[in-house]
Amino acid sequence: MSCEDIQESLSLYCDDGLAPEARASCYQHLEVCPVCRAHLAELRSIRQSLAMLPRPSVPADLVPAINHALIAEAAARDVRSHVTFADVISELLWPRVTRYAFSSVASLLLFASVFLALRPQLIALNEAVRAFDAALTMSDSIDPSARYDINRPISPESYSALRAPFNAESPSLNPSGALASLGRSSVATTNGRRPDADDMMVVADVFSNGAASLADVMRAPRDPRMLEDFQKALRQDAAFVPAELDRRPGTMRVVYSVHRVDVHDRNY
Repeated sequence: MSCEDIQESLSLYCDDGLAPEARASCYQHLEVCPVCRAHLAELRSIRQSLAMLPRPSVPADLVPAINHALIAEAAARDVRSHVTFADVISELLWPRVTRYAFSSVASLLLFASVFLALRPQLIALNEAVRAFDAALTMSDSIDPSARYDINRPISPESYSALRAPFNAESPSLNPSGALASLGRSSVATTNGRRPDADDMMVVADVFSNGAASLADVMRAPRDPRMLEDFQKALRQDAAFVPAELDRRPGTMRVVYSVHRVDVHDRNY
């Protein structure tokens, strides 16, 4: 036998676990191989060291713990032997019912939260419809296809009802305010001629009572008097309708564009 073949049999040789033929072959190899004899001596030394180790003592509560476990298992087996068909059905359905009930409650809470979030918009839409219906009963015609008479004044309530879908985004101009009549009060030049076409773009802050103030000038007009007339119209009276008519936030910042055109028709 070679050293590689005998390495697997040395532990059994040390414990007297080999057959007589295998043991004789190992013995013959050990007589001529000092390396295997040294390895066998190490195995015997380890075996003797392990034999000298103290045997662990059994815990004092091991027997009572085993008895309690056996009693509990016997009681559980007795309970399972008395399980009825209704108990089996309940055990099978309870997890599913609990899961579906939780899903249903979560769906109801989600629907309620969405409804509560949309409730102010629904109320505002209902009030806008009521205001529109009320405006229909007024003397002012608010039919979009109707032709308006520029000499016939329109009330702020009717004009605000006309812009009901857009009131929350931009304030409604006060039709009886000085800003609405700014285009009709064109400034004459020193020679008596009508002014040329001009335009400007400004930023204004609109407050809850309809008053406004100039915040910034984005594009100044060529004629400075046009900007002066605009500021004078803002200071004269409320340029926009109150916030409660538009159902808009109390203070808004808007971009206002003014275009002045030269109309050559004398009959205008």
